Amino acid sequence: MAQRAGRPKTKHLRASDLRAGVRLASQAVHSIARVTEGVHQSVWSKLGLHNKAHPERTQGLTARVYQAIHHLTFAVGRGVDNTLARLQPSLERLEDSAASSPEREAVLAALNGVMGDHLLESGSPLATAMNLYWGGQPVWDEAGRLAIASKNSAASAKHKVLLLVHGLCMNEQLWDTQHQGRAVNHGPTLAQAMGCSLVSLRYNTGLHISTNGQMLATMLEQLQADWPVPLHEIHVLAHSMGGLVVRSAVHRGITTQQTWPLLLKTIFFLGTPHHGAPLERAGNRLDGILASTSTTAPLSRLTQLRSSGITDLRYGFVLDQDWAGQDRFHRAPDHRTTLPLPEGVACYAVAGTLAGKSGLLATRLLGDGLVPLHSALGQHDDDARSLQFAKSSTFIAYRTNHLALLSSPTVAAQLLHWSSANDPQTAVSS
Repeated sequence: MAQRAGRPKTKHLRASDLRAGVRLASQAVHSIARVTEGVHQSVWSKLGLHNKAHPERTQGLTARVYQAIHHLTFAVGRGVDNTLARLQPSLERLEDSAASSPEREAVLAALNGVMGDHLLESGSPLATAMNLYWGGQPVWDEAGRLAIASKNSAASAKHKVLLLVHGLCMNEQLWDTQHQGRAVNHGPTLAQAMGCSLVSLRYNTGLHISTNGQMLATMLEQLQADWPVPLHEIHVLAHSMGGLVVRSAVHRGITTQQTWPLLLKTIFFLGTPHHGAPLERAGNRLDGILASTSTTAPLSRLTQLRSSGITDLRYGFVLDQDWAGQDRFHRAPDHRTTLPLPEGVACYAVAGTLAGKSGLLATRLLGDGLVPLHSALGQHDDDARSLQFAKSSTFIAYRTNHLALLSSPTVAAQLLHWSSANDPQTAVSS
């Protein structure tokens, strides 16, 4: 069937994806075999057949069977990878200039959120590289060279920028959503109202939040230097984990005496887990339960495949010292370094709740299904850890889940209300 005229071609799968997929499959077989062998040996240990040298490894004939599985998997994986490596240049020449499809990008975003740190450490081409996008195009190419000069003239660039920062398992394209069948994107609406050029961040959400914060700080410093016209103001709209990345980037920029934080005027937080999310804390408890017995301990390896970015969401880690030198799967109390909101920046917090205004208080406090109400509002039982949002700078979106914050008309109206006010005003009712 002929493709519609004028519609850009896209590809769901690339030659490099196939090779990376084979590597992941090989690694998965190794991991599953290790887990299976660990459970197997735990049963033998209960029968008195211990392996003192390697407690999680079997012995004798059984050990040789598992070794054969590992050797075979390695040999097959290496053979297929070598074959694909030779074929990849030819396959890539057969590919036309079609862009990556939104569906492919969404899958990669989710994969990076779950295991992006592993992808980066293993050198996988599936690992997402951080970049800023303007007009749908990357600001810098893969070699780090400025790529926007020929695509966007100084005449189209404004002296103010609104930066969109997405959340876990997402990318900059997923700000485009729908409400009751109508296309919605808070970014362009807010940017137009504020007289800003719209710039979006794409990043690997599986990395530590502080790692992404450091890279974002460096990138914003470079953006200030490379922007086609003098940059006077930076405003930020951040969803979920993105808000933590922004807070980390501001701290990094200030402590390293970068100049871009002086341009930062506003941060809008949408459903940001400033004090963590209970889902990751539940995962951490599961780690402890599985590790508590010799039989189930090998299974904890499966739960510990989740990324550094996810485990940072347990309490909302935004600084290196929050996680450095720690076993990120060990159950421990909240030992974060308190990081207040940046001074001189107008900060606003939007929190969602699945409950209605007249619902039970306990239901409202559960929040948007992923982030509790108090966490999104920066409130903490320890007053010293509470983020000092002005009451007029907070807004609760009722009957709104975590992702629906991106398409809610009441959220859009509140953002516009804040952006147009000379001083913080009382939040409008939802």
